[in-house]
Amino acid sequence: MKSKGTFNGIEGYALAFGLFLGLCLWKFGNPVILDSKIPSPSSVADYWNDPWPTRWAPWFFLPLAGLGMLRVFQGQSAGAPRWKGRGVFPHRWLWLLPLFWFGWQLFSASTTVDAALTASVLWQFSGCLACYFLGIFLLDSPRRLTWLLVGLLAVFTYCLVRAVNQRLIEFPQTRQTLLAGERSGWTNYPPETLLEMRREQVILTTNGVDVANPAILAKFEKGRVYGTLVYPNALAGAILLLFPVSLVLVFKRTGPLRPVLRALVIGLALFLGGAGFLWTESKFGWLIAIALGGAGLFRLKWAAGLKWGVIILVVLGGLGFFAVRFHHYFAAGATSARARLDYWSAAAQTTLDHPLQGTGPGTFQRPYQRLKSPSAEMARLTHNDYLEQFSDSGIPGGLFYAAWIGLALVSVGRRAWSGGNAFLLAIFAGLVGWYLQGMGEFGLYVPALAWTAFTLLGGLLGTLGNQMDNSAAAP
Repeated sequence: MKSKGTFNGIEGYALAFGLFLGLCLWKFGNPVILDSKIPSPSSVADYWNDPWPTRWAPWFFLPLAGLGMLRVFQGQSAGAPRWKGRGVFPHRWLWLLPLFWFGWQLFSASTTVDAALTASVLWQFSGCLACYFLGIFLLDSPRRLTWLLVGLLAVFTYCLVRAVNQRLIEFPQTRQTLLAGERSGWTNYPPETLLEMRREQVILTTNGVDVANPAILAKFEKGRVYGTLVYPNALAGAILLLFPVSLVLVFKRTGPLRPVLRALVIGLALFLGGAGFLWTESKFGWLIAIALGGAGLFRLKWAAGLKWGVIILVVLGGLGFFAVRFHHYFAAGATSARARLDYWSAAAQTTLDHPLQGTGPGTFQRPYQRLKSPSAEMARLTHNDYLEQFSDSGIPGGLFYAAWIGLALVSVGRRAWSGGNAFLLAIFAGLVGWYLQGMGEFGLYVPALAWTAFTLLGGLLGTLGNQMDNSAAAP
């Protein structure tokens, strides 16, 4: 029998799985429906700097998933299943709901209005399901979850460093270089680079003169960061999901360090996560963070009056900062919020038009082309993962997904909140933040985000289920 501190095969698998999720965070941070827009890398520099086509992600995942399932079946045949979970899976619904949901996606796909889009989304959803169950069966202890997070959080740190670099160095320098090129007639660029910049519409021709694209200049001037992901709100989602557990691990693991060094490490972590989140300028993400921070304060063992005073100060301070920070956005008419209302209206109409099967997984853009307001910009996703389930796969698909996520979070939340384990509670807080953000974003369709979230959800279910079983079995 191995000692508790011995590194074993399951922990090695957890480490490998975490490295894979880190690769997703680094290279597969785009929605799967945009796969055709992502060029394959053609040089070593492209492989390092650019995102990879999302259709490559399953080929990295399949061997790892196959090895995990083999390990699960080996454990079952040996009479030593990795997980029992009597306390966390009431009436087995957290087994059945995800299977019903995915089965309905397949049923909906049979009448899809766009087979190519649906095929890419079915691969994405099958990955979500596999991550969920692998998490339950193989990542079912705090130690295994910690090993999973080693590789994942290493890449998350790189993602945050890149975001900070974008804000402080990359965006200002690129903007100045484009303006200098425009003033000099683009003589500071080689011809092949100019051709590529014209093809990617970085340079536009206006009245016979090549100028820098004003929209791109405005983007660099605004400085909203996105790290290695598709756009700023996706990075905000990653921070909501992973930053709480990152902080807990930093505080716990730096205990043996000298006080000055420990303070530097903790300060660096706070700066990277806090600055990265602030510079995404994610308005919905900021409101979620305020809510999570206020809820977390309830666990403080302070006098009730003091606790409520601090909570009120935090919430009012956060809302006050929100009002000041984004007042220009609201003064300009809250354009993105109004756009989302148009997406959601079209999704609701599509659900009414196709209540049983929807239009097919991942196909929101097809009915939206017909239903959108004349002045609205085109959108490929609903910017609401739950509503898109109704639109794409009908009322049953939407209900199965919402019931699965809601029941899973309630089940683990009760145990994590009362269990006194800061590590597990931080994972739960991150999951709540990310799934809440799904009401205004499309993280379910991004491998980097969805596969990570479902792995952590499954691992938390398995861990808490085993803890309840062990507690029940204790003499």
